Amino acid sequence: MAALTCSASDLHSLLGGAANATAAAEYICSRFVAVSNHFVDTTYAVDNTYLLFSAYLVFAMQLGFAMLCAGSVRAKNTMNIMLTNILDAATGSLFYYLFGFAFAFGGPSNGFIGKQFLGLAKFPSPSFDYGYFLYQWAFAIAAAGITSGSIAERTQFVAYLIYSSFLTGLVYPIVSHWFWSADGWASAGRADGNLLFGSGVIDFAGSGVVHMVGGIAGLWGALIEGPRMGRFDHEGKAMALRGHSGTLVVLGTFLLWFGWYGFNPGSFLSILKAYGDVGSYYGQWSAIGRTAVTTTLAGSSAALTTLFGKRMLAGHWNVTDVCNGLLGGFAAITSGCSVVDPWAAIVCGFIAAWVLIGCNKVAEKFQYDDPLEAAQLHGGCGAWGIIFTALFAKETYVNEIYGGKPGRPYGLLMGGGGRLLAAHMVQILVIAGWVSVTMGTLFWILHKFKLLRISADEEMAGMDLTSHGGLAYAYYDEHDDAMQKK
Repeated sequence: MAALTCSASDLHSLLGGAANATAAAEYICSRFVAVSNHFVDTTYAVDNTYLLFSAYLVFAMQLGFAMLCAGSVRAKNTMNIMLTNILDAATGSLFYYLFGFAFAFGGPSNGFIGKQFLGLAKFPSPSFDYGYFLYQWAFAIAAAGITSGSIAERTQFVAYLIYSSFLTGLVYPIVSHWFWSADGWASAGRADGNLLFGSGVIDFAGSGVVHMVGGIAGLWGALIEGPRMGRFDHEGKAMALRGHSGTLVVLGTFLLWFGWYGFNPGSFLSILKAYGDVGSYYGQWSAIGRTAVTTTLAGSSAALTTLFGKRMLAGHWNVTDVCNGLLGGFAAITSGCSVVDPWAAIVCGFIAAWVLIGCNKVAEKFQYDDPLEAAQLHGGCGAWGIIFTALFAKETYVNEIYGGKPGRPYGLLMGGGGRLLAAHMVQILVIAGWVSVTMGTLFWILHKFKLLRISADEEMAGMDLTSHGGLAYAYYDEHDDAMQKK
């Protein structure tokens, strides 16, 4: 909100020739300016409070990831997967502080990588406050959390530390610079107005930047490691290695659902912004509400589609499949959540469910093992979400949120031409290429130096016993209780 102005000379003429008119005009203007400045301060405070609250919601998703991962692995690896989720956040904090935020948003810079704010130097600035750093850090560790699910139950602990540091400190920040920074070569908000295909990439909350990055990184880790022991028999037939707790899976899913209301609506970064005439009931607060609605509908549509789709294919109602379908719908809508109508979000979720089911079929055919279906869910559904946005983005919403450039392209099926789709196909290709080259190479090096996969004996025993000092759960039966009483 810009400060209002008051001119003592203009006000003096309105006061006529009364005694002390000049002094009165100057006093009134000084009070007016003071009130105006308080309104500006209030706007900053409200917007930063909104952003901080959104950051807390996104960070709470780490608890959701932890519960989902714990429930999806076997009991003998529960301690291991829980610890890796904690360290994703802790390691990511340091490396995003030292390097990641600067590489992502350190402008002015070039289109490839940022170069300001290393270690948050010269912070805060007129561009960024600490709340913005915290919000973007929560996104970075979310990408690392996705990858950990793909390589669960067979990965050395040191490999988690290395890949998490590399992903949050370099790989993810550079991608977010490309598409979210004011200097990024493909950003829809590029400051110089030189937009890719005249539109830039509309990846509002990160179907590509977060979900595809985490999913493709996990894909390479799981491919290079190979499947868990017993996941496929000697004929290549898939064998179920079920997670030990459906309760934790459902709990984690609901926590992630809750956190997604910070992930998607929070990506507006501010709330006190009017669209059109000041004093209208319609503004950015309305767009935030609409974004929460599209997020909800996409996830719900995907969950129900998965429920009935898997019933037809497998003959039963599977709660884990429904939870993954729900999350696949959320991952898909994340790109276009702010620029599509609610009815389009239902279409997004419906197709996302079938994308996930199809990706899982392909994974089984090629004996690819991902205990949390993370690569299929975040990579596959994330890619669909990028395409969906290019098809269904509405002109009105695009101009409200990405204003300043008349005639900006919008969704192909909404009459906006194919330039936005072209930009989004470029995004899919460059993310796949960048993450494959960087994370694929890292996992290959770890594999060559025997730092990636645990031994067969450790895998059979479970990492809780071999690496973490004991099982997550203590089991007692009636005989044990009787013996203890004696």
